[in-house]
Amino acid sequence: MIIHILPDVTALYLLLFARIGALVMLMPGIGETTVPTRVRLAMALLITLVFYPVLSERLPQGLSQDMNRLLFVMIWEIMIGVGIGLIARTLMSVVQAAGATISTNIGLSFAQSVDPTMGQQGAIFSSFLSVVGVAVIFSTNLHHLAIAGIVDSYRLFPPGESFPIDDFRVAAVMTMSGAFRVGIEIGSPFIVFALVFNLGLGVLQRLMPQFQVYFLAAPLTILVGLAITAVLIGTIMRLYQSFVETGLMRFVVP
Repeated sequence: MIIHILPDVTALYLLLFARIGALVMLMPGIGETTVPTRVRLAMALLITLVFYPVLSERLPQGLSQDMNRLLFVMIWEIMIGVGIGLIARTLMSVVQAAGATISTNIGLSFAQSVDPTMGQQGAIFSSFLSVVGVAVIFSTNLHHLAIAGIVDSYRLFPPGESFPIDDFRVAAVMTMSGAFRVGIEIGSPFIVFALVFNLGLGVLQRLMPQFQVYFLAAPLTILVGLAITAVLIGTIMRLYQSFVETGLMRFVVP
């Protein structure tokens, strides 16, 4: 009996691993290039093993008897996992837009560092907001919502059906436009400060042409920008938390 059941169990496990593995490879935090491939693979196998008792009943049965159909369904599952992973990564990119906007307006755009959540070099404010954003996600239990979204994705996109191109297209456009909008909203106080401050410096330069404005502007811009950041960091993280929660709720079935 064990020998008879084993092929079916293996087929279902591989089908689960196709979607979850593709998702883990692109998931922010875990799916970075700085994380070794073996570690990501081990995480994907472990998460699949944990989800197997919950999701195995939602998968098509009898796939071990038809290898062509199994391969076809696995390709669709990989595409769905890649789509969900890219949308999740786009949710995290809101701090990149916000950090770039803030850095440009307070004179710190030249300060670059490696962003651990995106695996690439970026503005130092983007790296700071990324790390704080990850801390906010875990402290507010938004990772539980992400896990629920993985489980409910099997209800939204049942295995064996055609790839929902229109649904992912709409979700991708909404997520990207929302990330840009929230990033600009977060950076809007710094944009206003930069406009007013530069206007004042221009007036000062016209009134006192012999005064070296740059030596006053550079340190003062950074100082005031850091002060505004210290005052607004709570509001910035609340906007970020609300955006990520709204994005993850798209994959949770009420």
